[in-house]
Formats: sequence, C-alpha cells, structure tokens
Amino acid sequence: MSFRFRVLALVMLVAVSATAATAWLILRGAAQQINAPDDAASAQLDLITTELTDYARRHGTWERVTGLVVQLGRRTGQRIHLVAESGAVIVDTDTESDPDRPVRPIGEVSALVNPRPSLDLTGAGRNAATVTLRAIKDYRAGVRFAACLTRNGVEVTAAPGAYGVPTFTVAEEARVPQPTLDTCDGYLREPPDALDEDRRRVKACLAYTAEPDRACLAQAFADRIDGVAPPRARVFVGVGGRSLVLGPLLAAAAGVAGVAILATAVLSHRVLQPISTLTAASQRLGRGDLTSRVPVEGNDELAMLARAFNRMADSLQRGEERQRRLIADVAHELRTPLANLRGYLEALSDGVIKPDPDLFASLYEEAVLQQRIVDDLQDLALAEAGSLAYHRTTVDLAELLETCHTAHRAGADAAGVSLTVTAEPVLVYADPDRMRQVIGNLITNALRATGRGGRITLTAEHTDGSALVRVEDTGSGIAPEALPYVFDRFWRADSARGRTTGGSGLGLAIVRQIVTDHGGTIRVASALGVGTTFTITLPVAGPGRDGRATPDPGNPTA
Repeated sequence: MSFRFRVLALVMLVAVSATAATAWLILRGAAQQINAPDDAASAQLDLITTELTDYARRHGTWERVTGLVVQLGRRTGQRIHLVAESGAVIVDTDTESDPDRPVRPIGEVSALVNPRPSLDLTGAGRNAATVTLRAIKDYRAGVRFAACLTRNGVEVTAAPGAYGVPTFTVAEEARVPQPTLDTCDGYLREPPDALDEDRRRVKACLAYTAEPDRACLAQAFADRIDGVAPPRARVFVGVGGRSLVLGPLLAAAAGVAGVAILATAVLSHRVLQPISTLTAASQRLGRGDLTSRVPVEGNDELAMLARAFNRMADSLQRGEERQRRLIADVAHELRTPLANLRGYLEALSDGVIKPDPDLFASLYEEAVLQQRIVDDLQDLALAEAGSLAYHRTTVDLAELLETCHTAHRAGADAAGVSLTVTAEPVLVYADPDRMRQVIGNLITNALRATGRGGRITLTAEHTDGSALVRVEDTGSGIAPEALPYVFDRFWRADSARGRTTGGSGLGLAIVRQIVTDHGGTIRVASALGVGTTFTITLPVAGPGRDGRATPDPGNPTA
C-alpha cells in the first residue's frame, strides 16, 4: 500500500469519525431541548422580568445590562432574548455567553418590561399642574444623570418618590471621579425651550376644565419623558422551534466529510509530488548522475528541502570535479619523474650504465622532489577540507617579515638579489608558522623569477582597518593572460613545467587557501619585464575575545 493511499485513508477515517461524532452530539442535544418542558421557562419569567424592570428603573437606561442578563441566564438555565420596542436587540445570552455556540431559535414565552414610571396625582389637588411640571423636570434630569453615571461604571440607587416618580442618587459605597461627576451634573440642567414645551403641554390640560384633568396630565408626563426614559422592551425566555430536521444535518455532515476528503487528496498531492521528484533525483544521484537537480517553487519547507538537495548535489559535483582534476594533475606531475627513476633503475639493473655519486645524487634529488609534491598535496587537501590545524596567536607582521628575511637572506645573496624589509608594527591574529610558510613560498617564487641584480621588497602596513603584506619583485613578470591561473594547482610560469625554474606547482594554491582560512584575501599584479607584486589583506587583531581578532567561524580548526 502506497504512502499516499495510507495518508488519504487515515485522514478520511478521522474526518468521517469526527463528523459522525459531531452529528450524534448535535442530535442528542437537540433531542434533549425538544423534550424539555416549557413550563420551566414560564415559572422563571416573573423573576427575570422583575430583575430587568428594577435594573432599568434604577439606572435610567438599558446600558450595561448585559452582565445582569448573562447572570440571570446562568441562574435559570434559560436563553434570554431582550429586544426594545423598536426591534433593536438589547442583549441575547446565546451570543454573549458563548460566541462559538450556535444561535438557537427564540423562545415563545415572553413578557413586556416597562421600566417607565406612571404619574399618580392622587392627593395633588389644585396643584396637580405644578406637580406635573416638577415631576417632568425632576425625572428627566434624574434619569439622564443616572444614565450618565451608569455609562461611566458608577452604581446608582433609585428611591420611590412622591406621586410615583423615583429619585436617583449615587450608591453610598460608590466612588465617583470628579471629572465624571462634573460631566453627569450637566445633565441636571434643563434647557429653557424644553421647560417652555413642558408648560405648554401642561397648560393644554387646563384649557377647558375648571379642575385639572389628571388623566391628561399623566399623559403629558408620559409624553414629555418619552425621549429620555429607558424604552419598553420585551423579554423572550427559552428556546423555540422545537422540531428536529435530519435532512440538513445529514447533508451538512456529508458535505464536511467530502470537503475533508477532497482537501486531503489535494494536500497529499501537493506534499507528496515534490517528495516523489526528490526521490527520483536522489536515485539518479545515487547512480552517479551528479547533474541531477530538482525544481524549486515557493518558500515553504518543501522548497527549503529542494534547495538543500540542490546545494548538496552542487557540492558533490564540485567535489567530484576537484577529485578528477587532482587525480589528473597528480598523474601528470608524477608520470615523467617516475618514468625517469624507473628508466635509470632498469639501466642500473641491466648494467647499461654504471653507478656513480652524481647519478645517485640526481636520483635522490628526484625522489626528494616527489616527496615535496606529495607533502604539498597533503597540505592542500587538508586545507581545502578545513582540517588543516592552525595554532593562532597575536602576531606582529613586522617581526614575521624580519624572520622570513633572515631565513631567505642567504639564498638571495647567493642569487645576487637584494632582499629588503619595510614594515610597521601591525598585529594580526594568525598562525605564525603557517604565515611564515605563506611568505616563504612567495619569496621563493620571487627568487626564481628575479635575475641577478634584481630586488625583492617585503612590506607590512596598516590601512583602513586591515593589515596589508606585499611581496614585490623586479623579476620577469607574468603574462596578462596567465594571471587568472596563478593560484591554480600545478600552474607554473614556465610553460615547459621545468623543475629547474619551478617547484611543485602547488605553492600558490596552498598560499591562497591558508590566507582564506585566516579570513584574508590575496591578489597579484604583474607586468612582463617589470616585476610582480603579491598583496595579502588580513583582518587586524580587534576587540574580540582576549583582545584578539575573532577566528573564522567557517573553519572548525581555527
């Protein structure tokens, strides 16, 4: 069974099982709701209505009533849906207590919540009109004040007042910030035009009767507080629509399962197709096809894996090319001298030539040269693999050049070449032995290229935060077309690759690798008949650990 089919089958099983379990839970919950009696909601309606009426009368507004309604819903276990006369929903426990819960149908048990006071003019006598005007003014100001305090989170109390009109005060335990109190106090002042309209409306109730029309005055009170009093509302308790329809539920479950299966199929193709491509490329790579690569699309984890595979293949291909080139170079370098050694040895064995000290000296020199080639190859291989050991310390380049000058002065004098040093103290963090090897190789090459009477100059200086070392000669120079190959393995300025004027051909390759491992660069400038200058740039010893330059993190042996 393929991995893709197993993934698809597993996800299908999970999707179908989850959908079936969800459908069963929904059916079970719906059945319980259908079987619940409605008289429980009816019995709790009076409690809910009383609490809501008391809240609106006490606070003068429906604002911040959500907490009370949610609390009542939890206490009674009922859905409470409170809606104003205008149709605007004030609060619904199904949407407030659990936003992720499906909204159920509104219950059929309901009652009117009327928090507005009624003016009772019993006992007002002939002062009924004056009482009505004061009641309108006081209630409007008080209810606005109470609503302002409630809006700012201040607890308000309402006490029964004369003629059925409540009075509003701040709760004793409440602490009102002065800015809030200043703002809410502004609601206690009535605009003059509102008072004029109050008087006109009350006066209309006195126009045609000797006694004040108390019913008219009560209606005037109700009309004039209509704009500020909390609106009447209707509260619905419980859940309605108690019928279970299986068709849509089953269709939804099937749709969810189908979408899950389709998404899984698409996802498995999206994930496994690049993996199949990588697998095929890996198999080709394993069979020796180092040119095998995979296309990279996007920036996700699969794209990162494809890039990593391509980098690995590039590295393998470069390594294979280096190995083939190295084998070819080694074979080329060793074929001729080994053939010479074999020829002389066979001649000695056959008695064609007689042994003498000069012949043995020549054979010994040839063997030493081959040993040097092998040693240089080993150093270069270790350096390129990052395994060449470095013992770094703080090195003064001026002292290093003086040491190299002393070591090569005898050879320079014998060749009739002037070897001088011009250096200022410059500190670098490097392996002194390897750096002497670098400078020594450059001086040796310069001596080979410089005739008698020539000059070789060693320079060290500090420039722009870097240390510069120059080895400059007045020798024969290098042709411009040959400069790009100076640091290649087994390259020699002598096209005949003779050993009288050239070494192993690995010295400059080793020099470049050692300089690179020290975080530096080397470049060459030359002109035929004028001379050659090698310039090494190294980082100076900076404020790293122990006052030294920071070692190269890419070289584990540093």
